[in-house]
Amino acid sequence: MPASLKNQLVVAISSRALFDFEEENRVFEGGDAHAYMQMQIERLDTPAQPGVAFSLVRKLLAFNEPGHDRVEVVVLSRNDPVSGMRVFRSVAASGIKVDRGVFTQGRDPFRYLRPLGATLFLSANEADVRQALHLGYPAARVATDAIKASAAHPNEVRIAFDGDAVLFGDESEQVFQKEGLAAFQQHEKAHAALPLPAGPFKPLLAALNHLQQAGSDVMRIRTALVTARSAPAHERAIRTLMHWGVNVDEAMFLGGLPKGEFLREFEPDFFFDDQTGPVQQAARHVPAGQVIAGITNAPDVERGDAAPAATRAKRS
Repeated sequence: MPASLKNQLVVAISSRALFDFEEENRVFEGGDAHAYMQMQIERLDTPAQPGVAFSLVRKLLAFNEPGHDRVEVVVLSRNDPVSGMRVFRSVAASGIKVDRGVFTQGRDPFRYLRPLGATLFLSANEADVRQALHLGYPAARVATDAIKASAAHPNEVRIAFDGDAVLFGDESEQVFQKEGLAAFQQHEKAHAALPLPAGPFKPLLAALNHLQQAGSDVMRIRTALVTARSAPAHERAIRTLMHWGVNVDEAMFLGGLPKGEFLREFEPDFFFDDQTGPVQQAARHVPAGQVIAGITNAPDVERGDAAPAATRAKRS
């Protein structure tokens, strides 16, 4: 019988998200591809250090049992195949089990998400993440300068999600952007009983819930919704999760307070948000990545976190 990844949570991840290849990447971005490849060859026997998403991957893989794999991790990289040798040697040295990899030598890798049946795509390449999201895959641009995950919860995968444009669609975000905070609050109060549309990361949360229910003797999952929504807009978010039949373990309705310090206390292995500013702020405390989706990431919308605090007060 041919191998299959069906019914597994499949994480497709770039080499820079899994390992710290930032020094090598600076050589590559300097325009000298030959020097980059030579550096990788010279360092073939020098394992790369864990990257920002390494803790998340290692803990998810702990759900696998002999003869029963629930999670598959595949390196999906723009690296050349020669550099791919160092990636796999780094994998072996790190003690995790990753057997599959696709190395495209600069070509678009996201087209391989479909045959992989990917549940999540993590990459440091913004264009690849945008394309993956456009194709309907949960994807995030990893902040490669983010703090590494805490070692305080070795038997718990901890993942935190923003709300609008991440777990939920950006329908309400569009109201906020066009009409302001008061209109947004009124809209959410009036539609409290109407579930929000699904966002790009609903499938991942559902897969994590399934994995959590399957159980493991060595690993648990703890999730959190960390949103700038506040009452009365909180109710629609909670009702939506109930309607979907999925759960989060914690919910933080922060009303515009900076998320970073709350995330520092939650200590996630990864945090997903759609806005550049909150991701940059969170990355000072925890591993983080940007979900480049929704109206705030449209080409004609200025990026960053330049909006005044009163404007950000709604936001998830």
